[in-house]
Amino acid sequence: MSRFHELLQLAGEHVNTTLDGLLEVPDGHEGRLYEAMRYTALAGGKGFRPFLCLASAQIFDAPEPAAIRVASAIECIHCYSLIHDDLPCMDDDDMRRGKPALHKAFDEATAILAGDALISLAFEILTDAATHDTATTRLELVAGLARASGMQGMVGGQMIDIMAARDMLDAGGLTRLQKMKTGALISFAVDAGAVLGGAEPSDRHALAGFAHDIGLAYQIADDVLDVEGDADHLGKSVGKDAAQDKSTFVSLLGVARAREQALQLSHQAVGYLDVFGARADPLREAAAFVIQRRS
Repeated sequence: MSRFHELLQLAGEHVNTTLDGLLEVPDGHEGRLYEAMRYTALAGGKGFRPFLCLASAQIFDAPEPAAIRVASAIECIHCYSLIHDDLPCMDDDDMRRGKPALHKAFDEATAILAGDALISLAFEILTDAATHDTATTRLELVAGLARASGMQGMVGGQMIDIMAARDMLDAGGLTRLQKMKTGALISFAVDAGAVLGGAEPSDRHALAGFAHDIGLAYQIADDVLDVEGDADHLGKSVGKDAAQDKSTFVSLLGVARAREQALQLSHQAVGYLDVFGARADPLREAAAFVIQRRS
């Protein structure tokens, strides 16, 4: 296992431990909701977004316990988005992370409620003084995650994605879709570590450029995997974009050119990290990971 994958695994373990403690199943009927939340939140995802938060925080010597809590909030939002994306009224996927999607393992109503509750939990984590002792810092994190997950970010991007099945998008439209649906949470994860560490505006600007490019590279790689990936490795269905006649970077550019574009973006992203020296090496490895991954 490479050093990067060890760090990725460690980030996932930190978040799982935190969420395991926050999601102890109570007695009573609401216990089923907790079980559903645990089914997705503790399912052993890649932990990529939590890793980005922790790696960014480390550059600025932010306290690790605080970064782990913020990373856990980010994972809550990511998991909620997966639950809702898989619903029949959205992307209609039966599999996620190699097992039945939550609405299949439980039921649609429970899946919707579990997603809703994970959103609430994310903001509960961020507003707690255990995350940061300064209220203005907590408020900045709350506002940033709200923007990344709402109509200016993930939810707005999902709406564009739904419309993309009807209205063919050009490269600009696809880039905007990605920036909102996928890139917004990735960008917040990178920026959140800098916020915790009290980074200068110039440093946050450099990280924003890095996050934008790896977010776009990540989505292009996803589009390629939907065409060439293996369902067993991905843990979800493949070929759905073409079946739904969706606009993707692959449908627009072809597989070879899409790969080239992702590689160029990965190299470009790394350039933004020069100002941080060796402290940003984990983020440099992340830029390589996004275009090499198989799931």
